Amino acid sequence: MPNSDAIRRRAFRRTDDYTPGTPKVKLVEEILPPLGPTSVLIKVHAVALNYRDANIANGGNPWPVIPNGILCNDAAGEVIAIGDKVKTLEVGDRAGPITDTENISGREISRSWLAADEDGVMADHIVFDENVLCKLPTYLDWVEAATIPCAGVTAWSALKGMSIGQTVLIQGKLTPKSASIKERKANFRVGTGGVSVFALKLAKAAGLRIILTSSSDAKLKQMSDKYPGILTLNYSTNPEWDQEAMKLTGGEGVDIVVENGGTGSLVKSLKCTRRGGVVSQVGYLSKQDPADLRELVPTIIDRRINLRGINAGSKHDMEDFCAALSAAQTGLHDLIDKVFPFEQAEDAVEYVWQGKQIGKIVLRL
Repeated sequence: MPNSDAIRRRAFRRTDDYTPGTPKVKLVEEILPPLGPTSVLIKVHAVALNYRDANIANGGNPWPVIPNGILCNDAAGEVIAIGDKVKTLEVGDRAGPITDTENISGREISRSWLAADEDGVMADHIVFDENVLCKLPTYLDWVEAATIPCAGVTAWSALKGMSIGQTVLIQGKLTPKSASIKERKANFRVGTGGVSVFALKLAKAAGLRIILTSSSDAKLKQMSDKYPGILTLNYSTNPEWDQEAMKLTGGEGVDIVVENGGTGSLVKSLKCTRRGGVVSQVGYLSKQDPADLRELVPTIIDRRINLRGINAGSKHDMEDFCAALSAAQTGLHDLIDKVFPFEQAEDAVEYVWQGKQIGKIVLRL
């Protein structure tokens, strides 16, 4: 293996035991994948979790996953070895993989998601082709940098096209605490999670007017204290929150919605978006019921809404995002909720599964 003596790694693989109370990941030691001519070996320093990871570990992913795969798709690490044909990275560079390894330019017709179609990054060493790796900003620490590939790039892609002075509504969805295990496995469940908080921070930095929704007054207050000037809506105590959002914008509607809910909130998101505005669908966190979409077609036509699906983003998106962060020297420490040691990966997965986080959960190696 060129430039490195590392031949084995520690990794957390899923147990695929979905029984409540049983471990969802298992620490294993295994031989590293071979280093091909265009491959890069990275020593991982931090791994960030998304609710997607906890959902996959608990059997709730709506798409097939490989058996006992390595969890997680967000990592930041140091290049310690490269194949003899690698041109874009050097030993010592800071790098991480994109979430969809088929999505380079955004025009590809196929997809392959880390931690689902292929192994993820919850390991102390990872090997990827240089084509799916991006350099990470050098001014960030490892924990901050690990939040970029999925949550960060998703938020960046969801806000694409916004301009100073426009209004964005950002959903922080929460499945009711009374939801059954079956419901929680079938639907994402988050607090004010990574994408929402990342989008809020980016929107504020870009000079946008922000409306944040949640079902928790405590979380809304915490976010208001942390980011003064944002407007908040509790969709649990204000079931007609779309009408409240319209009032907050003088009856015009918001310019863009970062939509997390799916069928349970999509029509209301459309109704509170201005005519010709944008709804970026980044998730489906609420209970999914097609009956909630009865008004979808007439609403989307009437309001001329541009509804776009966001699946993280392309490699080009991640490169653009990292360039923007570096240019502004934007700190991301305020996005971090809690840092766990790598060895406590099981505890971190459960913490996210319970929806306790306000921001990002990260494993430090």
